Amino acid sequence: MDDLSGLPLARRAFVMTSLIAGLSLAAARAEAEPIHTDAAGLEAGETQIPVADGALPGYFARPQGAGPFPTILVIEEVFGVHEYIKDVCRRFAKLGYLAVAPELYARQGDLSKMTDMTQIMGVISRAPDAEIYSDLDATVDWAGGNRGDADRLGINGFCRGGRGVWLYAAHSRRLKAGVSWYGPLSTPKTAIQPEAAIQVVDRINCPVLGLYGGKDPGAPAKLLQEAEAKAKAAGKTVEIVVYPDAGHAFHADYRPSYVAADAADGWTRAVAWFRKYGVG
Repeated sequence: MDDLSGLPLARRAFVMTSLIAGLSLAAARAEAEPIHTDAAGLEAGETQIPVADGALPGYFARPQGAGPFPTILVIEEVFGVHEYIKDVCRRFAKLGYLAVAPELYARQGDLSKMTDMTQIMGVISRAPDAEIYSDLDATVDWAGGNRGDADRLGINGFCRGGRGVWLYAAHSRRLKAGVSWYGPLSTPKTAIQPEAAIQVVDRINCPVLGLYGGKDPGAPAKLLQEAEAKAKAAGKTVEIVVYPDAGHAFHADYRPSYVAADAADGWTRAVAWFRKYGVG
């Protein structure tokens, strides 16, 4: 695929126009028994989110009724908006939220067809942070026009999406709260991805809860402690919770990394965090 990262938005084509059906081919395992949340009492499905240069595919779930409902942006891992991310949206909707997950890498490649991690990370590396901020801003606008309450706004992200939680919390003044599930705090600096999460923790505009596995090599204890201390020294509200026996992706119920007890505890903490800080 041609590298489109340097082109103006108006000239960049959308590669992915619909979402992954089922689980990601890159990470699903035959022995996994993923959680399935039904859509009873909900309105849920694929949508198109207007953005600066077209429309992003996305998935939403919300309760039936007039709303407006408190809104949660659900930010994907590197595997795209597949069934696991859709199910998370339905889990939030069952609790009374409008949850929406935009496919943030739709311009860079079709993640539904990829199984090789090198190829997948090539896609991720071509997505400018500024473009992701703009797309998330547009998703908030979409939510506000689709029975969501943009004044009760939260963000929840997994893995690379957890990085996005930290960065978007430093970008947006509309957020009330964020939850980062094992979002990497240190990532390579590039021209289009110029900052790591550790660099922005003292600039966040809302309380952020970080949920990490003690056995995750990408989240060393020293770095987690540094991030929490840096944020608190700047007067920010941050809480880092570490599950000693969990590794990376412990909430991903479709992968061998899943740790049911820690995933359940993290979910309880996440929901409580959102409600404590005005998203609910």
